[in-house]
Amino acid sequence: MPPDTPTREAPHTPARRSRLTPEREGELYAAVLEMLREVGYDGLTMDALASRTRSSKATLYRQWKGKPELVVSALRHTKPISLSDIDTGSLRGDLLEMVRCTKDDDVERDSALMRGLGRAVHDNPDLHQALRELMIDPEITGLNAMLQRAVDRGELDANAPATAFVPSMLVGVYVARPLVEDRHVDAEYLTRYFDAVVFPALGI
Repeated sequence: MPPDTPTREAPHTPARRSRLTPEREGELYAAVLEMLREVGYDGLTMDALASRTRSSKATLYRQWKGKPELVVSALRHTKPISLSDIDTGSLRGDLLEMVRCTKDDDVERDSALMRGLGRAVHDNPDLHQALRELMIDPEITGLNAMLQRAVDRGELDANAPATAFVPSMLVGVYVARPLVEDRHVDAEYLTRYFDAVVFPALGI
Protein backbone atom coordinates (compact mmCIF):
# COMPACT_ATOMS: atom_id res chain seq x y z
CA MET A 1 0.00 0.00 0.00
CA PRO A 2 1.41 3.41 -0.92
CA PRO A 3 2.46 5.33 2.19
CA ASP A 4 0.03 7.69 3.82
CA THR A 5 -2.79 6.62 1.51
CA PRO A 6 -6.05 6.53 3.52
CA THR A 7 -6.87 2.92 4.26
CA ARG A 8 -10.37 1.92 5.18
CA GLU A 9 -12.00 -1.43 5.53
CA ALA A 10 -15.07 -1.99 3.40
CA PRO A 11 -17.95 -2.00 5.89
CA HIS A 12 -19.80 -5.19 6.56
CA THR A 13 -23.31 -4.85 5.27
CA PRO A 14 -25.75 -7.33 6.80
CA ALA A 15 -28.01 -9.21 4.45
CA ARG A 16 -31.29 -7.41 3.93
CA ARG A 17 -34.62 -9.14 4.32
CA SER A 18 -36.30 -8.19 1.10
CA ARG A 19 -38.87 -9.42 -1.35
CA LEU A 20 -38.46 -6.41 -3.62
CA THR A 21 -37.60 -7.10 -7.24
CA PRO A 22 -34.71 -5.13 -8.80
CA GLU A 23 -37.28 -3.28 -10.89
CA ARG A 24 -39.29 -2.27 -7.84
CA GLU A 25 -36.15 -1.25 -5.98
CA GLY A 26 -35.16 0.90 -8.95
CA GLU A 27 -38.58 2.57 -8.92
CA LEU A 28 -38.17 3.42 -5.24
CA TYR A 29 -34.70 4.86 -5.80
CA ALA A 30 -35.97 6.99 -8.69
CA ALA A 31 -38.76 8.34 -6.48
CA VAL A 32 -36.27 9.18 -3.71
CA LEU A 33 -34.08 11.21 -6.08
CA GLU A 34 -37.11 12.92 -7.59
CA MET A 35 -38.34 13.98 -4.16
CA LEU A 36 -34.87 15.13 -3.13
CA ARG A 37 -34.79 17.49 -6.11
CA GLU A 38 -38.28 18.74 -5.27
CA VAL A 39 -38.15 19.23 -1.50
CA GLY A 40 -34.55 18.57 -0.39
CA TYR A 41 -33.29 16.14 2.19
CA ASP A 42 -35.05 17.70 5.17
CA GLY A 43 -38.36 17.85 3.31
CA LEU A 44 -38.26 14.21 2.28
CA THR A 45 -40.14 12.00 4.72
CA MET A 46 -40.70 8.27 4.78
CA ASP A 47 -44.44 8.93 4.99
CA ALA A 48 -44.40 10.99 1.81
CA LEU A 49 -42.21 8.48 0.01
CA ALA A 50 -44.46 5.60 1.04
CA SER A 51 -47.47 7.51 -0.26
CA ARG A 52 -45.86 8.42 -3.58
CA THR A 53 -44.59 4.91 -4.25
CA ARG A 54 -47.64 3.12 -2.83
CA SER A 55 -45.42 1.31 -0.35
CA SER A 56 -45.83 0.66 3.32
CA LYS A 57 -43.46 2.30 5.75
CA ALA A 58 -42.83 -1.14 7.21
CA THR A 59 -41.46 -2.25 3.83
CA LEU A 60 -39.19 0.77 3.60
CA TYR A 61 -37.82 0.32 7.10
CA ARG A 62 -37.39 -3.41 6.58
CA GLN A 63 -35.37 -2.80 3.43
CA TRP A 64 -33.40 0.17 4.81
CA LYS A 65 -32.78 1.21 8.41
CA GLY A 66 -34.03 4.73 7.81
CA LYS A 67 -33.97 7.79 5.57
CA PRO A 68 -30.16 8.28 5.51
CA GLU A 69 -29.52 4.73 4.32
CA LEU A 70 -32.32 4.93 1.77
CA VAL A 71 -31.08 8.22 0.32
CA VAL A 72 -27.48 7.04 0.06
CA SER A 73 -28.56 3.72 -1.45
CA ALA A 74 -30.51 5.65 -4.09
CA LEU A 75 -27.45 7.75 -4.89
CA ARG A 76 -25.25 4.66 -5.11
CA HIS A 77 -27.77 2.98 -7.40
CA THR A 78 -27.28 5.74 -10.00
CA LYS A 79 -23.50 5.28 -10.17
CA PRO A 80 -22.62 3.68 -13.53
CA ILE A 81 -19.66 1.75 -12.11
CA SER A 82 -17.74 1.32 -8.88
CA LEU A 83 -13.99 1.92 -8.72
CA SER A 84 -13.59 -1.63 -7.41
CA ASP A 85 -14.96 -2.91 -10.75
CA ILE A 86 -12.34 -1.12 -12.87
CA ASP A 87 -9.13 -2.93 -13.82
CA THR A 88 -7.80 -2.14 -17.30
CA GLY A 89 -4.22 -3.23 -16.60
CA SER A 90 -2.77 0.25 -16.07
CA LEU A 91 -3.42 3.11 -13.66
CA ARG A 92 -3.81 5.59 -16.51
CA GLY A 93 -6.32 3.28 -18.15
CA ASP A 94 -8.19 2.76 -14.89
CA LEU A 95 -8.58 6.48 -14.21
CA LEU A 96 -9.55 7.27 -17.80
CA GLU A 97 -12.12 4.46 -17.69
CA MET A 98 -13.63 6.20 -14.68
CA VAL A 99 -13.85 9.37 -16.78
CA ARG A 100 -15.35 7.46 -19.72
CA CYS A 101 -18.15 6.21 -17.47
CA THR A 102 -19.02 9.76 -16.40
CA LYS A 103 -22.26 10.82 -18.06
CA ASP A 104 -22.29 14.56 -18.67
CA ASP A 105 -26.07 14.82 -18.51
CA ASP A 106 -26.16 13.05 -15.15
CA VAL A 107 -23.48 15.33 -13.68
CA GLU A 108 -25.36 18.45 -14.76
CA ARG A 109 -28.71 17.11 -13.58
CA ASP A 110 -27.45 16.05 -10.18
CA SER A 111 -25.12 18.95 -9.36
CA ALA A 112 -27.80 20.95 -7.53
CA LEU A 113 -28.92 17.81 -5.72
CA MET A 114 -25.39 17.10 -4.50
CA ARG A 115 -24.92 20.70 -3.36
CA GLY A 116 -28.12 20.44 -1.34
CA LEU A 117 -27.02 17.17 0.20
CA GLY A 118 -23.66 18.71 1.02
CA ARG A 119 -25.45 21.26 3.19
CA ALA A 120 -27.67 18.57 4.73
CA VAL A 121 -24.63 16.51 5.74
CA HIS A 122 -23.51 19.26 8.13
CA ASP A 123 -26.84 19.19 9.95
CA ASN A 124 -27.48 15.43 9.87
CA PRO A 125 -24.74 13.24 11.37
CA ASP A 126 -26.68 10.09 10.44
CA LEU A 127 -26.61 11.11 6.77
CA HIS A 128 -22.89 11.80 7.00
CA GLN A 129 -22.28 8.39 8.54
CA ALA A 130 -24.37 6.63 5.89
CA LEU A 131 -22.49 8.44 3.11
CA ARG A 132 -19.16 7.36 4.54
CA GLU A 133 -20.18 3.75 5.13
CA LEU A 134 -22.12 3.10 1.94
CA MET A 135 -20.41 5.34 -0.64
CA ILE A 136 -17.18 7.01 0.40
CA ASP A 137 -15.37 4.21 2.22
CA PRO A 138 -16.03 1.54 -0.45
CA GLU A 139 -14.81 3.91 -3.18
CA ILE A 140 -11.65 4.76 -1.22
CA THR A 141 -11.05 1.04 -0.75
CA GLY A 142 -11.42 0.53 -4.50
CA LEU A 143 -9.12 3.48 -5.23
CA ASN A 144 -6.48 2.18 -2.82
CA ALA A 145 -6.59 -1.21 -4.55
CA MET A 146 -6.19 0.53 -7.92
CA LEU A 147 -3.14 2.46 -6.66
CA GLN A 148 -1.62 -0.64 -5.08
CA ARG A 149 -1.91 -2.55 -8.36
CA ALA A 150 -0.03 0.28 -10.04
CA VAL A 151 2.73 0.03 -7.41
CA ASP A 152 2.89 -3.75 -7.86
CA ARG A 153 3.22 -3.33 -11.65
CA GLY A 154 5.99 -0.78 -11.22
CA GLU A 155 3.94 2.06 -12.75
CA LEU A 156 3.71 4.10 -9.58
CA ASP A 157 6.47 4.91 -7.12
CA ALA A 158 5.39 3.59 -3.73
CA ASN A 159 6.78 6.76 -2.16
CA ALA A 160 5.15 9.24 -4.56
CA PRO A 161 4.03 12.11 -2.28
CA ALA A 162 0.94 12.89 -4.38
CA THR A 163 -0.53 9.41 -3.86
CA ALA A 164 -2.02 10.37 -0.49
CA PHE A 165 -3.87 13.27 -2.13
CA VAL A 166 -5.51 11.34 -4.99
CA PRO A 167 -8.93 11.09 -3.25
CA SER A 168 -8.91 14.85 -2.63
CA MET A 169 -7.87 15.54 -6.22
CA LEU A 170 -10.70 13.40 -7.57
CA VAL A 171 -13.35 14.95 -5.34
CA GLY A 172 -11.98 18.48 -5.48
CA VAL A 173 -12.41 18.94 -9.22
CA TYR A 174 -16.17 18.38 -8.92
CA VAL A 175 -16.40 21.06 -6.24
CA ALA A 176 -13.96 23.59 -7.64
CA ARG A 177 -15.08 24.03 -11.24
CA PRO A 178 -18.68 25.09 -10.45
CA LEU A 179 -17.35 27.56 -7.88
CA VAL A 180 -14.54 29.00 -10.00
CA GLU A 181 -15.99 28.83 -13.51
CA ASP A 182 -19.72 28.40 -12.86
CA ARG A 183 -19.65 25.36 -15.15
CA HIS A 184 -20.27 21.67 -14.56
CA VAL A 185 -17.56 19.06 -14.78
CA ASP A 186 -17.82 16.92 -17.91
CA ALA A 187 -15.79 14.08 -19.41
CA GLU A 188 -13.76 16.41 -21.63
CA TYR A 189 -12.80 18.62 -18.69
CA LEU A 190 -11.96 15.61 -16.53
CA THR A 191 -9.67 14.19 -19.22
CA ARG A 192 -7.79 17.49 -19.45
CA TYR A 193 -7.60 17.68 -15.66
CA PHE A 194 -6.13 14.20 -15.39
CA ASP A 195 -3.58 14.88 -18.15
CA ALA A 196 -2.54 18.23 -16.70
CA VAL A 197 -2.76 17.63 -12.96
CA VAL A 198 -3.28 14.07 -11.74
CA PHE A 199 -0.97 12.10 -14.02
CA PRO A 200 1.99 14.51 -13.73
CA ALA A 201 1.58 14.63 -9.94
CA LEU A 202 1.76 10.82 -9.81
CA GLY A 203 4.62 10.65 -12.31
CA ILE A 204 2.77 8.54 -14.87
